Amino acid sequence: MPVKDQFNRRFKTLRLSLTDICNLGCVYCMPLNIDTKQTEGLKKPARTVESTLTSPDLIKLVGRLHTLLSLETLRLTGGEPLLSSQLIPVLHGIKKFGIPAIKMTTNGFLLEDKAKALKEGGITSINVSLDAVNQQTFERISQRQNLNKIIRGIDLALDLGIPVKLNAVIMKGINEQEIIPLVEFAKSRNIQIRFLELMKMGHLHNSKDNPVFTEADILRVLASQYLFEKLPRKASATANLWQMSDNFTFGIIANESSPFCTDCDRLRIDSEGNMYGCLSSNIPIKLDNNECDSEWNEKLGLALSHKQLISFTGSALSMIEIGG
Repeated sequence: MPVKDQFNRRFKTLRLSLTDICNLGCVYCMPLNIDTKQTEGLKKPARTVESTLTSPDLIKLVGRLHTLLSLETLRLTGGEPLLSSQLIPVLHGIKKFGIPAIKMTTNGFLLEDKAKALKEGGITSINVSLDAVNQQTFERISQRQNLNKIIRGIDLALDLGIPVKLNAVIMKGINEQEIIPLVEFAKSRNIQIRFLELMKMGHLHNSKDNPVFTEADILRVLASQYLFEKLPRKASATANLWQMSDNFTFGIIANESSPFCTDCDRLRIDSEGNMYGCLSSNIPIKLDNNECDSEWNEKLGLALSHKQLISFTGSALSMIEIGG
């Protein structure tokens, strides 16, 4: 029987981090002007790009968790998963387990180079983080250039028949002016976009400078240009969805103003094999393939107990460390 808590929450979605290294330096993930291999809040020295677990270990770990949990979705994350040479071997290895959806979240910087291999490996969809379509704003947020490389990657993935969604973190005073251009960009490619409220993670956790642009703020901007109505929320969904008069849909992931803790079904594994039941908990639970299933079930129950009941509080862990 799958582990569940007193609120009937179960783990049905696994987010597996393949690396805690990223090739962008987004300001909401790490402080300005630092080496992207050294992030504030990391309790250990920076490692190589590779996961500390081998591909066979990662595949075995996923297989055991699927046996215990009957996973519905596996999402490969990082850091930036496209940096890991283990991505494609892991993708091929986990395909045999029959998990219905195998997805990936990426910044898209290397997508142009890897999209064909991802398609051949059985990826079912990709979320691309894109916070601006204006080059100057993109550089201000990511501390990197070459926005067009990401756009080419998105277009190639679509040409190959890989479903793509866009994720955009919106920050007050930084990129709220990008909301309409991002919608138009998504509309031009007939792909869904989800706007994210800034999360109090890592160096932002106790920061007084936390420029959250709320769901209500985002809707006000969109209402100045479009007509839309809210759609019913699906169980365990991270995003609230709206449909425009032309049937285009967009979402908002409102961790701060409209959290979805009550039915969250997500489990995270970082690149060292540590398990986290909640982004608001920075307590790692080590999984060991040598342990028996009863020990894993006990640890899964502990991870479930770390979930918040009502509100998201964030933690000192950065998203790059815990797996975005």
